[in-house]
Amino acid sequence: MALGKDYATQQCSIARALEVIGERWTLLVVRDAFYGVRRYNDFLVHLGAPRAVLAARLQSLVEDGVLDKRRYQESPPRDEYVLTERGLALWPVIRSLGLWGRGGPPGEPTAPPMRLFHHTDCGTELGPYGECPACRAVVPPADVEMRPGPGLDPDPADPVSRALLRPRRLLVPLDGDPV
Repeated sequence: MALGKDYATQQCSIARALEVIGERWTLLVVRDAFYGVRRYNDFLVHLGAPRAVLAARLQSLVEDGVLDKRRYQESPPRDEYVLTERGLALWPVIRSLGLWGRGGPPGEPTAPPMRLFHHTDCGTELGPYGECPACRAVVPPADVEMRPGPGLDPDPADPVSRALLRPRRLLVPLDGDPV
């Protein structure tokens, strides 16, 4: 039996969450927003999603209150997408999925991390739940520095990936328009 197109008959908070973030490209858009990607063309270049799919995902994330669409240029009109409080609440999900994704089947070695996350206040690498082992506190995304890890391609093809090779705080917009 094929799955339906939605989870309307499910009485479950996970099903409700999947209605918002369960589509293939959606969490990657949210991940990129944490990395400082804000402009449509930057999402497009970095993700490689089809234009229509990306436009639909951005629109649905705005409608669901995960992203806020803000005008940054009047002529020609251009918008950027910024995480809302609801979107920021997805940081533990993004962090956990990234860690989980490094693993393989039992007995197989884990992949080297592509990105390392550090507490900006003390420089300590975050623990698995986003906590700072030195400060003994959960670190909010605005206080996290992302650094390239040993699993990251040191010579990526697209300009957004190249910009993300430098250490940077989460949520800080990419400088200028990389594309």
